[in-house]
Amino acid sequence: MSSTSRAFNLLHKWCIPCSKVPMRTTRRTLGFIPGINGVRSFSICFAHELVSPTGEIVKDGGKRSTMVLSQSPKEDKVLNNQGVGAFQKLPMVMPAIDILSSAQRKARNVSPTKGIANIAKRERNKAAKQLDTLMKELAVPLRTYIENFPNKKYLHPYECSLIELTFGEGNYEQILGRVDSFRKKLISVGKEHASLCAQSSTKREAEERLGEGLKKVQEAFNQGKNALDDLLYVAKSLRAMPVIDPHLPTLCLVGAPNVGKSSLVRILSSGKPEVCNYPFTTRGVLMGHIMLNYERFQVTDTPGLLRRHEDDRNNIERLTLAVLSHLPTAVLYVHDLSGDCGTSADDQFFIYKKIKEKYSNRLWLDVVSKCDLLEDSSTSACMSNELDRYKAFGPGGAIPVSVTSGMGVEELKAKVYQLLLSQMTQIPAKEG
Repeated sequence: MSSTSRAFNLLHKWCIPCSKVPMRTTRRTLGFIPGINGVRSFSICFAHELVSPTGEIVKDGGKRSTMVLSQSPKEDKVLNNQGVGAFQKLPMVMPAIDILSSAQRKARNVSPTKGIANIAKRERNKAAKQLDTLMKELAVPLRTYIENFPNKKYLHPYECSLIELTFGEGNYEQILGRVDSFRKKLISVGKEHASLCAQSSTKREAEERLGEGLKKVQEAFNQGKNALDDLLYVAKSLRAMPVIDPHLPTLCLVGAPNVGKSSLVRILSSGKPEVCNYPFTTRGVLMGHIMLNYERFQVTDTPGLLRRHEDDRNNIERLTLAVLSHLPTAVLYVHDLSGDCGTSADDQFFIYKKIKEKYSNRLWLDVVSKCDLLEDSSTSACMSNELDRYKAFGPGGAIPVSVTSGMGVEELKAKVYQLLLSQMTQIPAKEG
């Protein structure tokens, strides 16, 4: 096996959630929203390294780097605006039941202030302090979450688009707003009943008001805890998204559904994306990394595009456009003219023209997949109609490839490496 056939490594996948994921408290469904003759050979090395949550390189077998947080929220915002990786810095959101249990345990252990001799005064002091502690132990974690979840306006445009495509436009802010309202409600109820306890005239009255206050605070928590459950879901979804480096050249595989993009990823890498004979097998972005001449690159396998107006595209298709729009991508466009993919050559031609026109500033490489299934079209070499020529040969300069027979695979690899090296010269160096 040649060294060029093992260039891609370190793949990991993030799939966007299904198009309809209900949030319990909204009472409605939210839209949710990888050397041949004449070609210079390259030295390839395996990428035996991982990316830490801060984007730092960690060698295999080494200890994981400690995340270094900035000294202030303002500094965090500036850092987030310069690059990506904010999702890996999210706070760990505790389940609602764990927060409540911890707060109740700490409240029970609160003792009255020392030196109070009067029994009634000592009891009301204890009751007020216990309710105040319970309220703070419930509200402080919520405030921490709200302060440490990123504001979208300080995020990289790609991460902003991922939030909108995953949760629906405006729903991320809505969830944070509900958590903040939940926090304020707990503070209000806690302070109210702590004040009542402090006004008790007898020990018995203080005990009764404490019991009533504990009950009311727990009721308020149970009524609003679904907001916390939704925030926990958001944190898990965002933290699972891959770390993208906008300063690294990225090869993006694009095309209609089922044209063979994932099959090409398999031959270009050690990753094993799902390959099935039905459309939209890829429901998310398959991110991979390669090491070429000691330089690091990214590769993505994206969901297929259908022939329709931009406004009618679903969130899966829009994910592909987000990668093209916000990342430094070179495009590997895959065409299937065998009639085997479920999208006609006419429709593929239409999609191709629209996408190439929209992203005309991208470095571009065309591939005709499944060429072992194509009929010999040598007699059609003099076709004057662009669409007819496309149906016979694909776009001008396209590389015919067959994963089954191996035809064109080595040429494709060499072209991909040249494309990535060219892409590397167009990306500004990372500051610092």
